[in-house]
Amino acid sequence: MPNRESRFNLAPRKAALAAFLACLMAPAVALDVSHDEALRLRQSGEVQPFEKILAVAMERHPRASLLEAELERDDGELIYELELLTADGVVRELEIDARSGRILEDEVDD
Repeated sequence: MPNRESRFNLAPRKAALAAFLACLMAPAVALDVSHDEALRLRQSGEVQPFEKILAVAMERHPRASLLEAELERDDGELIYELELLTADGVVRELEIDARSGRILEDEVDD
């Protein structure tokens, strides 16, 4: 029969195992595309020029200001993620397909 002290030594191991399993089951996270890769993708025509993507966002939210932009790879798809400050002071986050220029998501940023 294990003594009381050996049972307590298992607790950190169980916690570590639970944390490891939680990481394995967590949803995939979008990865930022490096500047070099973004340039290569643009030059090869695999993604739309950023100016076109920005025009799509500004058409949706006229007079907005660009706060941040990233090109990400999410589940194999190339996505521009833009944060805009709208004319009425609301921060919006848009996800735009980098190949087609189609708005995939447009929501208030928390």
